Amino acid sequence: MLCGKSPVKGGGGSTAAVYLNVYDLTAINGYAYWLGLGVYHSGVEVHGVEYAFGAHEDPSTGIFEGEPRLCEGFTFRKSILIGWTDMSATQVKVLMEQLAEKYKGNAYNLISKNCNHFCNDACIKLTANPIPNWINRLARIGFLCKCIIPVNLNSTKVGHKSHNNKVQDNAGEGVKKKLKSSSNSSSSSSSPPPTVAAASRSSLLAS
Repeated sequence: MLCGKSPVKGGGGSTAAVYLNVYDLTAINGYAYWLGLGVYHSGVEVHGVEYAFGAHEDPSTGIFEGEPRLCEGFTFRKSILIGWTDMSATQVKVLMEQLAEKYKGNAYNLISKNCNHFCNDACIKLTANPIPNWINRLARIGFLCKCIIPVNLNSTKVGHKSHNNKVQDNAGEGVKKKLKSSSNSSSSSSSPPPTVAAASRSSLLAS
């Protein structure tokens, strides 16, 4: 079973599958998941790369890339097929550069701008399909009724610790920005859909 609208495989030309990789941020998810709740980190996997959004103190992008389904410090839960994209790997990187203007590391907020918001935007641009509602439900509940979520949680920064994964200026191309890979990242709608079988290749963060 696929999420939301059924993703229709693009016709003609080469297409790439787009997966949402979901991670547990807390052991409580083991129970909350079955209630359609929980606190999750997610990343978008396409062309063998996982793109995610995390927090840091700088006003530069918080988008980073890494190895799919391997996120240090968090427990991989499932991979959900969102749809297919006609974008090449190069075009996807250009898209991430565009999203980088919106998703700055120091703008990260657990309630209003977290990794799941980023993944939703990226998935819509890649496939026209949103991510499942249950993945970011707690953030929406918190936005509507913040009294149920501790105030200090709103500013909690659940992000990737490395700053080597941000978009930086390319000296040879002026203001053009280029997404850099993590150098060593081998460590890392209403009802939850079943797990989509993981691809045969080796399979990464934060919210």
